[in-house]
Amino acid sequence: MSAAITGAIVAGGASSRFGGQAKGLLRVGGERIIDRVARALRPVVETIAVVSNAPDANTWLDGARVWRDQRDERASIVGIHTALLHADTVVVVAWDMPFVSERLFSAIVGALSSESSAVVPVGPHGPEPMCALYTRACLDTIEGALASGDLRLTAFVERLPRLARLSVADAIGDPQRLFFNVNTPADLALSQQMAARDG
Repeated sequence: MSAAITGAIVAGGASSRFGGQAKGLLRVGGERIIDRVARALRPVVETIAVVSNAPDANTWLDGARVWRDQRDERASIVGIHTALLHADTVVVVAWDMPFVSERLFSAIVGALSSESSAVVPVGPHGPEPMCALYTRACLDTIEGALASGDLRLTAFVERLPRLARLSVADAIGDPQRLFFNVNTPADLALSQQMAARDG
């Protein structure tokens, strides 16, 4: 466990493709996605927070803090911004990623050095900024992006100072699986099949 690191589960998005149902509260393998994410984070971080503006967010995860966004923009980068307003070093993870693992988070934390301000893993589709570690040194870059109106995570990552990229190989886990996220009912059905294969 890293005493100075917080895990921030970002519960963003309107879940319009699920009829407004909160994605992270859906079940995969008999367990809510948010619980799967928290279970992977807990051995690696000291505390866990949920980043959400939902009125009932304080009921989602026992023992977790709830951090509300202080900006009105609807974009994933706002969740990272919120987390860094509350914590000096934070592992940010989207709450719709049911197959993240303790091994993945340990590798991300282990890749942080005194020379780096952020650790962003690279999966099969490129950088994964919503499953990454950020330090307070990234805050100016985020606020610059927000001020300019450029809310693209890919552009934000490229502007980060002293970025450490973590190549995710089979020793950590299958990147296609680790970074799988549930955006649609079809994704949910596929994740159920993937979890069933785990036994």
